[in-house]
Parts: sequence; structure tokens; C-alpha cells
Amino acid sequence: MRPMRALLGLTCFLGLLAVPPAARAQARAPAAIGPGPVVVHTALGGFILGYDIDPGGTEGVLSEALTRADGRHDIAVETFDQATGRILQILRMQADSRNGFGTLGVFDHVGLTEFEHVQRLFVDRRAYLASAPLDSNRFTGRWTPPFSGAEDIITSGSAALGGHRALFAGFRNAADDFHTYVFTSDVAANTFGPVLRIDDPVFDENNSPVVALWDDGDEAVLAGSFGCFGCPTAIGRLDLATGALDSFTGLGKGFVNGLAVDSTTGVACTTTEDDFSVEFYDFVQGTRRLVVLPNAFSQQQSGGAVAVDPIHRLFLVGQEFSSTALRGSSIQVFDEQGNFVESLNGFRLPASPAAMVLDPARRTGFVIVTPELTSLQSFTY
Repeated sequence: MRPMRALLGLTCFLGLLAVPPAARAQARAPAAIGPGPVVVHTALGGFILGYDIDPGGTEGVLSEALTRADGRHDIAVETFDQATGRILQILRMQADSRNGFGTLGVFDHVGLTEFEHVQRLFVDRRAYLASAPLDSNRFTGRWTPPFSGAEDIITSGSAALGGHRALFAGFRNAADDFHTYVFTSDVAANTFGPVLRIDDPVFDENNSPVVALWDDGDEAVLAGSFGCFGCPTAIGRLDLATGALDSFTGLGKGFVNGLAVDSTTGVACTTTEDDFSVEFYDFVQGTRRLVVLPNAFSQQQSGGAVAVDPIHRLFLVGQEFSSTALRGSSIQVFDEQGNFVESLNGFRLPASPAAMVLDPARRTGFVIVTPELTSLQSFTY
């Protein structure tokens, strides 16, 4: 048997020699992580007002505004190539305008853009433009949500990877109404679930709550806090079928900066401000875990936005002031049990939580770059 093993080893060695040297080096080298070579620059040179990519697709979308000397703006919506960063098409542009565009996201391959019409000083009309699918590189119609008035403001949207339903949160901008409202939509079909009002004041809009969809659980997950230093957080689970809200005290302290939910496993991840921690809630198993960000020792190093990779069961946490690099920002990666996986260093993230938009199948994503806010940086994890 020993000579046979030796023969097999020689055969493998000779086979390796037959592989070109460059290919052998590539096979040995681990996949690079962190900022990548692809950078997306806005077509007009303006600052970005929302962005997203189509997971599993080839394109992304962003909105921008370039401020002019007269205080008005040149505004545009454009698609870009994820592989090269090249702008593919300007879907719509207005020069010297008071109006604005904002990208809401890409949902089931459909890009959504908000258009804000300003007659004098304030928004007097909102419309939502759909690109169905995104790679049609044009606006194909209107999305007509139940939030249709000038004072109805959609603040966020989330969806499960590959799902047809998205969850949207917002508020009715009346002087006496700070409640958060949520509704679901099949964006491609332009259909909607009922608008549900959240009555627990900890989730009022003036407390900056974060909201995400647990699609398999038919629930909206909310996280919020009254924000005083050391104040506890609250986690809410809203039954989308009945409107019933079940909430409990969370693990973190201070404002909740980010939230994401793996819709297939029912695991949620939050970041909190005061204790620079990451919290994990398994709604199926009923377990909870708090983890301090790696090497973090102050509130300055708290986590920001959270993104979920449901294929590899990972959560990515943005960190404006890195606790794992001497300078700059980082993205810290955890598994769903709360174990630290890796640090992606070398970013320039803003103070406000910046969306990390992911293509989980390729383990790639994009995030905005400060201080100009006119470009997106690719990364691999």
C-alpha cells in the first residue's frame, strides 16, 4: 500500500506542475477581503441620495444632487455596472431644480426612486418611480403606496433575499403624530398590505427606531430606545397579519444604530450606541447574546448600520471609527451565533449609519465614501 500512496502523491505533484504558475498562485492565495478596486462615481459629480444593488444581478442604482451657486441643484438618477463601476444610464435628470430624487432600494429586481417636487420651500408632492426590472435602465411605471401625501414620508425599506414582499416604514409628518407606520408591498405587482400604526412610544419616529422584515415569520422587527445615556433598548415584533405588537427589553444601551434580520433563520442583529456592542436575538430558539465590538473601548467606536448575508449566515457591522485599525473605518463581520469572524479595514464611513448593500452569493458589496459622499466603494468579505 505504501508504494501506491507514493505514486498517487507523485501523480498529484505532476498534475500541479501542469497548471500554469499564475493559476497555481491564484489557487494558493486566499480571497482578498476589504475595499475592492471598483469605485462608482456619480455622473454629475453630486452627492449621493440613496443607493442599492440588485443581488444576483449585474447593476446598481443611485440618486444624486449637485449643488449650484444659486442654491438649487442638478439632480439625476443613474444605474451603474457592479463589475466596473461605470455609469450605464442616466434614467432622469433635471438641471437647476428645487426638486430631488432619492433611491429607496432594489426589491425583487425592481428599482424604486422617490421624486420630491418642491414648488417653493417645502415638498408639495411625492411620486415613486419603478424600474422593472432594474437592468431595463429606464423608468417603467409608478409604484403607488398608501403613503401618498406630501407629508407622508417613507424612511426605510427592507426585504428578504429572493422574496417578493418588502416592508416599508415611515411616518405621517403631522405636528401631533410621531407614530411609526409600516406596510408591506409586492413591489413588482404594485400591491400592498394594510398600513399598521405602532403605538409603543419607544418606537416613535422622534426616537429614530430601526425596522426590518422577518418574512418567514410574517413579522416586522423593530428596535428603539428613548436615547438617554444608559437607557435600555426595546425590541418589538409586529405580527403583520394581526397588527399585534409584542415587545421586550433588549440587551444594549442607548440609541439603536442598526438592525438586520435573517429571514430564513429568525436571527436579528442590532448595534447600540452607549456600550459599543452588537446584540443577537434568535427568535426561534429564544436565545440572546451581547458582544462588544473587537478591541472597542469607547462610545466613539460604536457600530452603525447592519447588513445580513443569509446565504453564509453572516452579519456585517459598519464602524465609523475603527477598533481594529489605526485609522479610518471598518466593517466587522460576525456569524449568527455572535462569534467574530473578520475585520474589513480601510474604509471612510460617515457618522450617520451608512447602508452596506450586499450581493451575498458573490460575498461582495458597496458602501458610500466620506467626506465627499460622491462615490461608492466596492468591498469583499
